[in-house]
Amino acid sequence: MAEIKGYKMPDDLYYHKDFCWVRFEGEDLARVGLIDFAQSEAGDITYVDLPFEGDTVQANETCGKVQSAKWIGKLIAPLSGEIVDINYDLEGDSTLINSDCYGRGWIFTLRPSNAEAEKAHLMNGQPALDWLERAIAEVEKGKAEGKSYAQE
Repeated sequence: MAEIKGYKMPDDLYYHKDFCWVRFEGEDLARVGLIDFAQSEAGDITYVDLPFEGDTVQANETCGKVQSAKWIGKLIAPLSGEIVDINYDLEGDSTLINSDCYGRGWIFTLRPSNAEAEKAHLMNGQPALDWLERAIAEVEKGKAEGKSYAQE
C-alpha cells in the first residue's frame, strides 16, 4: 500500500479524478468508495445520499451526496453502469467512510456497462500517486489563500 503525505492509496485500486476509488470484483462488478484524502478533508461524515439499487449511472455524473459538518460534496460515478448493491450500513453509521474508507466504508457496487473503455480514464499505480500529490498541493494552496472546498 502506498502512502502520500499520510494518506493511504491501496495498490490494487483504480482512482477517479473526483476522489473515489474503484475495486474491480470478478469480471462484471466494480465496488466504489471515497479515497482516504477525501474522507479526511471532509471530516466526520454525517450523511450519505446513496443511489438506489437498479439505478443507471453515467461516468463523471453525480449519483449522490456526501455530507459532513463542514462539507457537502457530490458523489460522482467513476464508471457508467447499473447500481447492483449499496452499503446500507452507511445509513446507520456514515462514519464507516472515515474509519474504514477502503473496507467497510464502501459506498456502492455497480455492473459497468463499458468497463474496458472507461477503465482507461481511471488511474492506478504511479499516475494515481502523482495525481494525489498534485491534488493535495492544490487543496493546501487553496486553504492558504482562504478558499473553501465545500460544495452543494
